[in-house]
Amino acid sequence: MRHNRFRYGAWRGGPDPLAPPYDVRAAVDQVGAEVLDGGSLREALRNLLRNGPDGGRGLDDLLARARRLRREAMRRGDLDGAVTRAQQLLDQAVATERDALAQVDSDDARFAEAQLANLPRSTSRAVSELSSYGWTSPEARALYEQILDQLRNDVLGQRFQGMKEALQDPATQERMREMLQDLNALLGKHARGENTDDAFAQFMQRHGEFFPEQPGSVDELVDALARRAAAGERLLRSLSPQQRAELQSLMEQSLGSLAGEMAALTDNLRSLRPDLNWGRGERVRGERDLGYGEAAGALEEIGDLDDLLDQLGQEHPGATLDDVDVEAVERQLGRSAADDLRRLRELERQLRRQGWVTRGADGLTLSPKALRRLGGTALRTVFADLSAGRKGQHDLRDAGAAGELTGASRRWQYGDEQPIDVVRTIGNAVRRQATGGTAVLPVALDVEDFEIAETERRVSAAVALCVDLSFSMMADGRWGPMKQAALALSHLVATRFPQDALQIIGFGRYATKLSVEELAAVEPDYVQGTNLQHALMLAGRHLRRHPGSDPVVLVVTDGEPTAHLLDDGTSSFHWPSTRETVTSTVHEVDQLTRYGAVLNLFMLGEDPGLRRFVDAVARRSGGRVFTPDAGDLGRYVVSDYIRARRGRRG
Repeated sequence: MRHNRFRYGAWRGGPDPLAPPYDVRAAVDQVGAEVLDGGSLREALRNLLRNGPDGGRGLDDLLARARRLRREAMRRGDLDGAVTRAQQLLDQAVATERDALAQVDSDDARFAEAQLANLPRSTSRAVSELSSYGWTSPEARALYEQILDQLRNDVLGQRFQGMKEALQDPATQERMREMLQDLNALLGKHARGENTDDAFAQFMQRHGEFFPEQPGSVDELVDALARRAAAGERLLRSLSPQQRAELQSLMEQSLGSLAGEMAALTDNLRSLRPDLNWGRGERVRGERDLGYGEAAGALEEIGDLDDLLDQLGQEHPGATLDDVDVEAVERQLGRSAADDLRRLRELERQLRRQGWVTRGADGLTLSPKALRRLGGTALRTVFADLSAGRKGQHDLRDAGAAGELTGASRRWQYGDEQPIDVVRTIGNAVRRQATGGTAVLPVALDVEDFEIAETERRVSAAVALCVDLSFSMMADGRWGPMKQAALALSHLVATRFPQDALQIIGFGRYATKLSVEELAAVEPDYVQGTNLQHALMLAGRHLRRHPGSDPVVLVVTDGEPTAHLLDDGTSSFHWPSTRETVTSTVHEVDQLTRYGAVLNLFMLGEDPGLRRFVDAVARRSGGRVFTPDAGDLGRYVVSDYIRARRGRRG
């Protein structure tokens, strides 16, 4: 019998089908905790990616590494090293030549000495004048030729990686000229929008030796060359005007017939990649003189780090971590940094893919799914406080969907949702078994034994929760508890009392209706004014849209009214409160009272003016005043909602 042989190895057909789903709930809870603590929703989402989930490495860590490397690059050395080195070689060549001339007794030698003594102080002009000089010393000639040869090799080696050694061959220099001509022609076609696929393939087949990085397209070729060319231009802009003129003149002399093609290449690259920093100089300083290649390399590295810092900063509208170049991160910051970025990108993708966040014009925001989880967290926190048995609080676990118990019971029928009457159910089972003469323990229950406790028909409620959005709520540490209370109440209504109609109303200088999404993201109103009158006006409109429901108004505030609406709809602010503001606010209180609304106020802080006002409102409307600590606000609001909705309209 032939035996089958099987080989086992790592899965290579894509994502591991047996891998557990990516769990981002802890990250969502991390954002929620910051929001419930009074933080900004936008900042909480930013902090998740900046600090990393569960305190891991995030964007801030990558930014810190990139900034450190940039500071090190800025201290690498002096950028004018190319001119300095040229001057040093020139001085050595002239000194060697003078030593050789001193040993020659002739008029030509004396004339040559005079010629050397009258060289221009400018290095580039001196090099130019010596181009036709007849050197006596072979060593001096070699030093002089090294000035231009070294600079030419540095310039071309910096623009075309891996070419420095190849340029030692004169034949290579001729091929270089041909390559530059073909390259400028290719870039010209690309700039005109022509199809360059075939032309690029032919170019690489003919001149691929000059490009060891092997670009795969014209765009990749342009990107690599443009970054190096921009670094060269930034080097010139980083020098003083005199140093710049010296270096440009020396470069033109060193490149000779290639200078024109190199200038055309720079112009082509600048037009194709105008987004690069072509004209910005840098103040790079250090103890070491940097040659042209080293200086341009330092500026190229600084430019790459600047781009990386911009990507990691995520400051531009619509920015995502997918915009960050992972290869650039790995090249500049190392493999571990690239792995950190990949984890953050996967976290951001999964948050969107699993429906926890959505992206709008202002960036990431929590989705309704995440807000339900956030509301559930807030409600569980309130429940934890209530279950601790604090004085005067309700056990909300008994405030179920069936309403008030009547004391009567009836036989259970299929579909009943009322609570089971345990005592009568067990009694039915015992009597049934005793009648049959088989009463034994434990008691066996049958379907016909079950009875349910009858309850009153539950009445729906229309609830308006008015919350103070003034800056004092944030300044005094009440912003987080306010959000927690509102989110907890919203979640309770949505999950336990869906027939109720809840409207959250925020008020500062003006009042506005808030959805749960808007509530989670709302920021303090930095404009002075506490317009409770406008908030109660909106609350009244909400209650009248639900005439068959019990009207309930809950107000959370830490300051007396200081603003009211005028006839033209604008808000009038004055501190301390004016008679007109108080009168307008009390008018809205009277309107709600006549409608039969329960109006309860939650006073935060110890403002004497607010105390007098809320006490007067409570007496006038028959409502109540609560003075909870900020940390207890959630349980007070939820408990009072349960208590108030049990009432009936008169």
